[in-house]
Amino acid sequence: MLRKPIVTVVGHVDHGKTSLLDTIRHSTVTEGEAGKITQAIGASIVPTETIKRVCGPLLKTMGLRIPGLLFIDTPGHAAFSTLRKRGGALADIAILVIDINEGFMPQTEEAIEILIAAKTPFLIAANKIDLTRGWVKSDKFLLQNLQSQSADVQRMIDEKIYKIVGQMYDKFEVQADRFDRIQDYTKQIGIVPISAHTKEGLPEVLMALVGLVQKYLESGLEMDEKGVAKGTILEVKEQKGLGKVLDVILYDGALKSGDTVVIGGMGSPIITKVRGLFEPAAHAEMMEKKVKYDSVKEVVAATGVRVFAPGVDDIIAGMPIMSSNPKDTSAAEKEVQAQIDEVLIETDDEGIVVKADTIGSLEALCTLLREKDIPIRRATIGQVNKKDMVDAESNYEKDPLLSVILGFNIGGEEPSDKVHIIRSDIIYKVIEEFELWKESMKRKEEEEELGKVTTPCKIEILKGFVFRQSNPAIAGVHINAGKLRTGMKFMKTDGKEVTTVKGIQIEQKNASTAEQGKDVAAEMTDVTIGRQVDEGTVLYSAINEEDFILLKKLKHLLSKAEIDVLKEIANIRRENNPVWGI
Repeated sequence: MLRKPIVTVVGHVDHGKTSLLDTIRHSTVTEGEAGKITQAIGASIVPTETIKRVCGPLLKTMGLRIPGLLFIDTPGHAAFSTLRKRGGALADIAILVIDINEGFMPQTEEAIEILIAAKTPFLIAANKIDLTRGWVKSDKFLLQNLQSQSADVQRMIDEKIYKIVGQMYDKFEVQADRFDRIQDYTKQIGIVPISAHTKEGLPEVLMALVGLVQKYLESGLEMDEKGVAKGTILEVKEQKGLGKVLDVILYDGALKSGDTVVIGGMGSPIITKVRGLFEPAAHAEMMEKKVKYDSVKEVVAATGVRVFAPGVDDIIAGMPIMSSNPKDTSAAEKEVQAQIDEVLIETDDEGIVVKADTIGSLEALCTLLREKDIPIRRATIGQVNKKDMVDAESNYEKDPLLSVILGFNIGGEEPSDKVHIIRSDIIYKVIEEFELWKESMKRKEEEEELGKVTTPCKIEILKGFVFRQSNPAIAGVHINAGKLRTGMKFMKTDGKEVTTVKGIQIEQKNASTAEQGKDVAAEMTDVTIGRQVDEGTVLYSAINEEDFILLKKLKHLLSKAEIDVLKEIANIRRENNPVWGI
């Protein structure tokens, strides 16, 4: 028997995810019509009758073999990353909503990264076509509607679609095109222009979803309606009169009141018994807080259901749930623990600490970090605790850049002198801030290293500005390149070290440094102007070989003028030693 495919809707905030779900949910005109879209906990069930009515003749060529669609209602890609089953994401297929007028935004890119990492097929719904200047609303099917628009509107829509096509390839090397122009959906992503507001393009989105599922995913929808129940905890809630209840997306088998279930726990699996199953009352709106629920004896996948069971106070969203033989729960415990172990990873002795609020979001965060070759020492669910701080701090002596905790949607301990904590409720921002912090820390370390070595500097003793010839010599100098510092040793163009700049004055005020292009008074030791050096003599900072090798590694911190001077210094040194600095 085939179950309903599970569909999730992802995309950037305000691009129309919720509007699209609402349009799909309310696409039946009258309450009593056959095929009314029904509400399940955290999901909307779109039955075959509704698909047939909405799509009409679009389905003629392919027929309809699946028993409807199950849309996960929780908006945003956070839901997608939270919901999982053994071997990957819970969703069989996804719709990525992109505002056709805005194109890619940060959360769009993050959603695509998660979809690609999870190998979840998806369609792109290019939303808000009705906001295109000159657009004329029509009840025709989409392609007829597009052809009936003015040439300017057709051109603008095409330009916007091909901008998305370009962004998909440039950023992800993924090919995409308008859905009706695709030859092979295994190699290209279909883009369906839609308006969630006017419902234009809705039949084509449902038709394309059904077509993809039936052509490529049907084998994965096989299930035994009397078999073991398997699901994922969508949310943990308080319900008046009952206490803690679990909103579950059931993706396999059947669950009955009285069944023994094994649920993933923070330490070890939790074994409990289902005391009650609840579904929303007929025609109830799931978004309303006062929604009423009806008690049911049994539910069959794929669906959403509220589960009441004792001993679930410590359960968190994203954990697996599975029914079991009450006399021997070992097989179910092993299966549930295996799902958790896929995510709760411990890697090498060195690496960052990763924390998240749910098992799915932890997996999504770790997947993206691994793609960027960021080592992970430990990844767990929950608030940042003292053990996390100790684990992170243990990296400090070896590599301060690994003495960090990344947290998605969690609180807990505060940063310390040796542990940096980055938190956000958006996955891509956690990684983005970590990479920016790493770059700034690396630059700070490199700048500290640079401050300890002699840097490239080229000066010229100005003619007519010798204030004292010796003991110490004081003269006006022009800084041709680099930064002049007190304590800097200088050599002549023959490589002979002749003096050290002990003091700098700028406009009769003492200074420790002076920038390129400045004229300053320099106090120079161990030299007599007129003997070892003359007015007009050019001097170079006397960089030793060890400093030169380090400066080559840090040359990205040097200006072009400093790099040029560094080359001149190397050439001077190599007159006496051809392999100097090599």
